[in-house]
Amino acid sequence: MGIQKEQIRSFIEYLQIEKNCSPYTLEFYEKDIDDFVRFMKQQELTSFAAVSHFTVRLYYTHLHEKKYARKTVARKISALRSFFRFLVREVEVEENPFIYAALPKNERQLPKFLYMEELEQLFSVCDLSTPSGQRDQAILEMLYATGMRISECCALRISDVDFFVGTVLVKGKGRKERYIPFGSFAEQALHRYIDQGRRNFLQKASDEHNFLFVNSRGKRLTERGIRYILSKLVEKASLTIKVSPHMLRHTFATHLLNEGADLRSVQELLGHEHLSTTQTYTHVTKEHLQKVYMNHHPRA
Repeated sequence: MGIQKEQIRSFIEYLQIEKNCSPYTLEFYEKDIDDFVRFMKQQELTSFAAVSHFTVRLYYTHLHEKKYARKTVARKISALRSFFRFLVREVEVEENPFIYAALPKNERQLPKFLYMEELEQLFSVCDLSTPSGQRDQAILEMLYATGMRISECCALRISDVDFFVGTVLVKGKGRKERYIPFGSFAEQALHRYIDQGRRNFLQKASDEHNFLFVNSRGKRLTERGIRYILSKLVEKASLTIKVSPHMLRHTFATHLLNEGADLRSVQELLGHEHLSTTQTYTHVTKEHLQKVYMNHHPRA
């Protein structure tokens, strides 16, 4: 299995360097491929070249027996399809056995978002007299003000923030860059954090860098770190719902559309390649408008 490990490592490096995938995405790719390698051992297959269309059908059955959700099955098959496409490109295998594997259709789930009352509750719990509170407030304000992905937030550098015009340069998927404006609340929170909290944390740093968001040791804050911070803030705010960084992205898009922003502008701000991805939020908006109508129209 030594050759297989080398092939997997080369694929992960390809995703990291050429596709600019986030550590979170890389972790799932590697896990999904490792799961398939364990299945190959059960089938006594010793190389990826030995995997056939029949093997793929057997794997589908295996995943069904494990009672995985359709979304998980779709992710695993998609990961393996990409992996074997890479192996074909590198002339490691002759064909991609996953190329005709149909992905199970996901149940349509509307993006979950926060209402303004819930947001205000979340924004009110940070202790702005402490460095960590100043940083956490700045993270919250930036995620909601820009709708950026958590990986994009972690990659931000001081030089990416332009206070003069009120924009931040975001490096998205596939190394695509976009400028996103931010408002006065985010600006105020950023200034406070940069001038006080961040400066305090950097005193403990062993290496110089210009990453915007740092941990208590002055090192670059990771995606896991931001998720942990957010879960603690939600707990402190006594919110009964689970809030993820991506939920703030959903909230950003939904609130913009609710206030009349056009779909193309929201697509550009979110960094979506296809308009159909952004259109998901219009369903949320319609649902919201229907509730407003039923609750407030005198003859509803």
